[in-house]
Amino acid sequence: MLFKGLIIGLCFFCSHIAAQESVTLQLKWTHQFQFAGYYMAKQKGFYNEAGLDVTIKQANPMKPDTFSPVASGEAQFGVGHSGILQQRINGQPFVAMAALLQFSPYCWMVKDTSDIFHPRDFVNKRITAVSKNDGTELLIMLKRSGVDVNKLKLYDGENPGQAWIENKLDAMQVYVTTEPYYMTQQGIAHRLVCPQRYGMDVYSDILFTSENMLKKNPQTVEKFYQASLKGWRYAMMNMDEAIAVTQQYYASGKSFYQLAFEAEVLKSYITPSTTSLGHMSIAKWRLIADLYGIQQNEFDEVKSHFIYKYQEPEKVQLSWMLMAAILVSIISIPLYLRLIFSKN
Repeated sequence: MLFKGLIIGLCFFCSHIAAQESVTLQLKWTHQFQFAGYYMAKQKGFYNEAGLDVTIKQANPMKPDTFSPVASGEAQFGVGHSGILQQRINGQPFVAMAALLQFSPYCWMVKDTSDIFHPRDFVNKRITAVSKNDGTELLIMLKRSGVDVNKLKLYDGENPGQAWIENKLDAMQVYVTTEPYYMTQQGIAHRLVCPQRYGMDVYSDILFTSENMLKKNPQTVEKFYQASLKGWRYAMMNMDEAIAVTQQYYASGKSFYQLAFEAEVLKSYITPSTTSLGHMSIAKWRLIADLYGIQQNEFDEVKSHFIYKYQEPEKVQLSWMLMAAILVSIISIPLYLRLIFSKN
């Protein structure tokens, strides 16, 4: 009876140790192929194998803020844009883990009949108000081309997409796979003016966490990091499956064709031939700092803790299997002694 009770206790102990750790990933937008790697990490069991129970939370499209949830601890991980560096400079202890898009997916969209071909052509043009308020690489691109963005006319009405169709504004900020797709479906010819073509080579869709999370749970962060990259590698090597999973479980409102279009466009952003998946470098972050007007001494102060680097904790971490083995050994000793003495 005693032995049975010990076995039951041992099973409960082991199941408790092996219980998955719950973490939340805050996306920067609503569900779409843009986040397929995380979906595949969850659906293929990569997170589960790492001992993680991951909740993937889409953003509120009216207020797509990923920084606040991670800063407050509401989410342990987030997907953000290159502005995370400015956030770090401003005192938010964010740690950039991986850049899933090696280039910015944001562009200006203009009509095919427009006289805007290059950033310098934006002088006296009408643009969407959100673009100016964001202060992203799109505006920096214009500034570097000599355009006084303060003199640009802003459209602040509702439904900028329809306003653009009706020629109420000249250029609209778009995500390279979203608005261009809808315009193509409607037969509206257009072209894109993108930062990447003009030396604005910035990272995007940056997986990040907080310094507090990294200090308290370094192994959890590392497991999430490795499982996420595994999910992305799987998604890139199994595009059709990744598209199907995205549609079935996350973005049911989008057609397979629409998600396939997104996947095909983003593939060159995620896995360009020149670099590895999720790669980040100090050199490129330094260029990004320069583009955003961040002083080099400011960048130098934060760079050592800004880019993620896993360090094995000094404290010996026993696996649950090892701990269970130790417990079994402890339980077995008195039972063994009892057996020996009973024979005597």
